[in-house]
Amino acid sequence: MPSLPKQQAEEVRRIFSEFLKARNQRQTPERFAVLDEVYATDDHFDADELYLRLKQKDVRVSRATVYNTLDLLVDCNLVVRHQFGSKQAKYERAYSFWQHDHLICMDCNELFEFCDPRIQSIQEMVSEIFQFDIRHHSLHMYGHCRREDCPNRSGEEA
Repeated sequence: MPSLPKQQAEEVRRIFSEFLKARNQRQTPERFAVLDEVYATDDHFDADELYLRLKQKDVRVSRATVYNTLDLLVDCNLVVRHQFGSKQAKYERAYSFWQHDHLICMDCNELFEFCDPRIQSIQEMVSEIFQFDIRHHSLHMYGHCRREDCPNRSGEEA
């Protein structure tokens, strides 16, 4: 897991290991290969993309194992699942990463992440008003990017 410091990588593996033990699930090399690959990437991915990355690295893993392991990683809060519209679910690592939100281009499906401390302030205020213990939030804004190279942008939106 090159994109995480060694101590954090060990912590992620420990959390997953303890989670599996608590649920009487097997700790297989394939499940840990999926975990390692998730934490080796900084971007959003779908399960099939992850499966192909593992196959390209000659990891012997089934598509079902990838999907099932992603479900386990979501359950133990090491991965976040996003459903951006009707598209296939996208995933991203969740351990020790700042809260961020998403802009999604409805033309090219490009994801843009952003972080604004005012959103965190609003979350804290709402939590206090409603006496609600917020664990996480999700903010997705859909629109049309204005990039000249957006491949699916129609001429009328310019």
